[in-house]
Amino acid sequence: MYPEHTPHVPVQRAVNVHQPTPYSPTAVQPAPVVPVQPDTVPAVASIVLPDGRVVTGYAINPAHSEPVVAKPAVSRTAVNVALGGVGFLAVCGGLLLLTSFIAALTAFIAQLITLTAVIFGGWIAVQIFSANGHRGGTTVNIRKAVIKRNKFYG
Repeated sequence: MYPEHTPHVPVQRAVNVHQPTPYSPTAVQPAPVVPVQPDTVPAVASIVLPDGRVVTGYAINPAHSEPVVAKPAVSRTAVNVALGGVGFLAVCGGLLLLTSFIAALTAFIAQLITLTAVIFGGWIAVQIFSANGHRGGTTVNIRKAVIKRNKFYG
């Protein structure tokens, strides 16, 4: 027969079974602990068990949870939006006052220009239409002049 058709025969092996030894409550003694200084933790800690075995390992500090920070009653975003609104209103009020000031200043300058034009125009009109006559200057009498052969006879 071929090897793949041979029946499977289980192999008997020797099995060693270890049973734990129970401790009686009266026989348990507290294990000595290696003294630890308050601020330092040794790199390796050793404990002697009641049956005389020594267990060595690293000392682990218990984990402390971080304290929970209480949330404020009003969110910071809401406070920032409110402060931004107050600032915007203050700026708008200032801009309104600024535009009012500029409009008043423009009207004042326009009135000054108009007043100057009226006063200066009135002074010119008085100079032109005054009845005092001429106050100096050159009088030119124009009459018929005769020019013959590029010579003036006047």
